[in-house]
Amino acid sequence: PASVIVLSADDLAATPAATLDDALRQVPGFTLFRRSGSRTANPTSQGVSLRGVGASGASRALVLDDGIPLNDPFGGWVYWGRVPRVAIARAEVLRGGASGLYGSGAMSGVIQFVRRRDAAVIADVSGGSRATGTGSLFAATSVGAWRGSVAIDWLKTDGWILVDDDQRGAVDVAANARHTSVDATVARRGVFLRASRFTEGRNNGTPLQINDTVIRQLAAGADVGPVQGRVYATDQDFHQTFSAIAADRNSERLTNEQRTRVRSWGGSLQTAHTFGARHAVLGGVESRSVSALEQRQRIQSAFVEDVFVMSTKASVTAGLRYDDAGRNGDAWSPRVSLLFRANDKVAFTASAYKAFRAPTLNELYRGFRVGNVQTNPNAALQPERLQAFEVGARSGPLRVNLFQMDVDDAVANVTLSTTPALITRQRQNLGSTRSRGVELEADRRFAREWRISGGYLFCDAVTSDDKRIPQVARHQATLQLARGNVGAQVRWSSMQFDDDLNRFPLRSYVVADLFASRPLNAHLSATLAAENLFDKRIETAATPVITLGTPRSIRIGLRYAR
Repeated sequence: PASVIVLSADDLAATPAATLDDALRQVPGFTLFRRSGSRTANPTSQGVSLRGVGASGASRALVLDDGIPLNDPFGGWVYWGRVPRVAIARAEVLRGGASGLYGSGAMSGVIQFVRRRDAAVIADVSGGSRATGTGSLFAATSVGAWRGSVAIDWLKTDGWILVDDDQRGAVDVAANARHTSVDATVARRGVFLRASRFTEGRNNGTPLQINDTVIRQLAAGADVGPVQGRVYATDQDFHQTFSAIAADRNSERLTNEQRTRVRSWGGSLQTAHTFGARHAVLGGVESRSVSALEQRQRIQSAFVEDVFVMSTKASVTAGLRYDDAGRNGDAWSPRVSLLFRANDKVAFTASAYKAFRAPTLNELYRGFRVGNVQTNPNAALQPERLQAFEVGARSGPLRVNLFQMDVDDAVANVTLSTTPALITRQRQNLGSTRSRGVELEADRRFAREWRISGGYLFCDAVTSDDKRIPQVARHQATLQLARGNVGAQVRWSSMQFDDDLNRFPLRSYVVADLFASRPLNAHLSATLAAENLFDKRIETAATPVITLGTPRSIRIGLRYAR
């Protein structure tokens, strides 16, 4: 009884997107804090939210890699290049509060990448516009009960100048990026051990604004009968510089340089059992810890859920979770859901739940600057708490969900003062926000070889003083059309605001993408990917200078699978 979309490995392979976050944009309601993607965006703006929940750059959705969190433990954002694209068997997107099972961070939903477990060799390389090159490799083999795999992801791009033509100055240079992710996994009979290393470097649009990140992680898991366990430890170095840019954009000066060491660990244990013919009970415990900036944050959790089958037509799911974040607050997260099958073609769902998110160490203690907008931290932030309900109906390929999600003590970047040279903001609990709307989706095959799918989201997301929540469009729509080895995608987003005062609007846009592949032999194919095919203008931010998203980009490549 939840709003879930599953993207298969074939769905992900048929998108022209070079990164996972861009591939997920075919899901209505999926948004990063800004419209820009991970190829050019500052990593601190790559927090993901669903259904318009969230008024700042921290994620309000939890992102998992085989059950292990991908959200940055310090800031909540996501490094999307950490999971090699061709190593993914499927991506599961659950929209709606899921704190009852997943805890803090899952206020608006969960995205889980499930890794491949077959013995295969898959490679995908491409190159094209703006010296962009990508490569992704997955190679796995089995010997008796043992299985081993190696996965690699690489991207490099010279990028583009983010600032609009009529506002550029001498300091504006192309925002480039590069990343390399390598991981190795050894598994035997449901138990795995994975070691990974991720490096990323980028220029954020001027010579003095850069980011560098190195993440090292060791993770292990076990799926033995009804018991599932996960443990992980992460060591991260994060480096960033900030500058003040002159009004004519012909000079800049360094204002801040930050070097942050982040250490984190976590673990979870859960089990599921059936009781008679009518009850399935799931329960577990979880612990997470992060240390940075001479501060430490720990969250301890326990949860239980019961699926009660009342009849052949109806079932009820009831769950409760408790999270203790120490001085950052605690919360109970209950959830009750109903699934009713009217007949073999029509089903109805209803859910009511609460959710919780503790502020990150980044929000509490680290300030930052984007363009001439300075955002200060706030060590007095309180947790965000969500109450929501939703109802839905399904009939064959058609699905509809109506929802309302209210957040108390929502954390937002609140404007304190504005001058021609500097806009000053601070992270604050601004009161409450409300996000309500409707999701419509359809997926259909016709004429045997054609498949068409699409979705629409209406989301009215406002604050308690009737201001629109920043970076949330009221209307989003996607359309995918595929036949054989050719696919086209269209995305539309209506106007949205960049700031809490609704002074800086970002225009609506429509983008069309195209992907095609042609077999060269049994294992090798040539590929063509075109993003923003008609070179439409995408406004991503106003700081207050307008910055722009992906222009027309074309790549050609080779794909090998055995």
